[in-house]
Amino acid sequence: MKRWLSYTHNVRATHVGLLGRSLLRVLVFLIWVSPLLASPNTTIVVGSKNFLENRLLAEMFAQLIEAQTTLQVERRLGLAGTQVCFEALKTGGIDLYPEYTGTGLVTILGEQPMRDPAAVLNHVRTEFRKRWDLWWLAPLGFENSYALALRRDRAQALGLRTVSDLVKVAPTLKAAFGYEFIQRADGLPGLKKLYGLQFREVVGMQQSLKYQATNKGDVDLLDVYTTDGRLAVYDFVVLEDDRQFFPPYDATALVRGATLERHPQLGQVLSLLTNALSPARMRELNLRIQEQGEAISQVAYDALRDLHLVKEEHQPATATLKESTSFVSYMWERRATLMVRTGEHLGLAGTGLLLGIMLAIPLAFILERWRKGAEAIIRAIGMSQTIPSIALLAFMIPLFGVGVLPAIMALWIYSLYPILRNTFSGLRDAAPSVVETGRALGMTEWQILRSVRLPLAAPTIMAGIRTSAIWTVGTATLAAFIGAGGLGVPIVAGLQLADVHLILSGALPATILALVVDSLLGWIERLLRPRGLETSQ
Repeated sequence: MKRWLSYTHNVRATHVGLLGRSLLRVLVFLIWVSPLLASPNTTIVVGSKNFLENRLLAEMFAQLIEAQTTLQVERRLGLAGTQVCFEALKTGGIDLYPEYTGTGLVTILGEQPMRDPAAVLNHVRTEFRKRWDLWWLAPLGFENSYALALRRDRAQALGLRTVSDLVKVAPTLKAAFGYEFIQRADGLPGLKKLYGLQFREVVGMQQSLKYQATNKGDVDLLDVYTTDGRLAVYDFVVLEDDRQFFPPYDATALVRGATLERHPQLGQVLSLLTNALSPARMRELNLRIQEQGEAISQVAYDALRDLHLVKEEHQPATATLKESTSFVSYMWERRATLMVRTGEHLGLAGTGLLLGIMLAIPLAFILERWRKGAEAIIRAIGMSQTIPSIALLAFMIPLFGVGVLPAIMALWIYSLYPILRNTFSGLRDAAPSVVETGRALGMTEWQILRSVRLPLAAPTIMAGIRTSAIWTVGTATLAAFIGAGGLGVPIVAGLQLADVHLILSGALPATILALVVDSLLGWIERLLRPRGLETSQ
């Protein structure tokens, strides 16, 4: 008995040592690669939110910096909303992004709306500089405010001209609002408080889908941006904000003070856009992207060229794709970009899965020996599966910024539970009678683990790895929201444009990649399956 206890203690100590060394190696690796993943001092990281106008402005900033300075520019476009962009800016994940003064006042500072544009700008400038050393540059010349709109015939039938008119009929209407608008204090919650609006039903939708749904009559009302080019296409009435709820939303660049100190020419270059864009011009530029399907990079270049801020040699290499006659032709035209995105996606998912295997399997070996608290630990790790994927990605930003590293860390966490659960169950339940026979024959516990339990548990372990691989490949599409690239990029862009071809150009390769990875792991599983366990065909 003493010999057995001594042996068990040694096995546990060995496994703990292995696990500790594995975790230490992973930690050292992450610390080592973090500076490599971070941008060098000569690189400016430009971010944007995940709607088209913001991406367009960010692309204009990026092209202007490239044309007017020797600085390198890294683009992190399409980040998941205001809070993600702002957190990335605070923590140094990005150096600048386009922001709106009203959003800074109400959403970020959490203060009550103010009506005077100059007062709002001066206030956010003072508070952002004092609290976070973030600088609002000069406004670009246009305000992009929120507004409520509905079809003209519907507005006339209901006698609606102002938001106050809407109050009486709102309980009979179905509204489609943006996901951020539903949550923001200067969105639906504030409208309810000031006007007393109560709708029959409120659904969250992407911007393009809201227009289509309202135009078809599937919903009655939507929120719009006042510089949205689609307002020139759809016959909608924009309701007057008669109680002046929405604050001024002057567009400008929000920049880290440390970046301006390191590169003082940056502020001078971006100031070339001061009052350069009127509301009418922005609607025109937005329309080219939203309804005419032109590439954001091309529209940004044309806008800067018209302002005489870029030269011909700075024209983007990627031109607008001509409308394809078929989805196959469309995919073929985008083959180079899709290959790059697929490589990024495979790198994200593969690294997250590999790190999950490195931690989950050694931990399962330890827990199989120490079964008393095993279930509690496994369930605690399983709780990570209840965190929404996009929320987990957002949680990583304060720790690791935006880009590849936080995406890999989130995918690592998501990959753990299936591997850990299956490895533990496989080792625990591996043919007890065979294990007892091995002990009766004088085999040591290590010999039983190596020659009996592990081979018998291999199919179960591989099943957990295959499940985790599928989850990881699928979840990696959301990495686009924190600027990590991958096949989620065309999916997100396609949702914004309501472009089915663009959505499928990301979704279809992601599906194929998941099937290929699962098939490869299935082949490995068959190699590891002990003879005699094969099912009869």
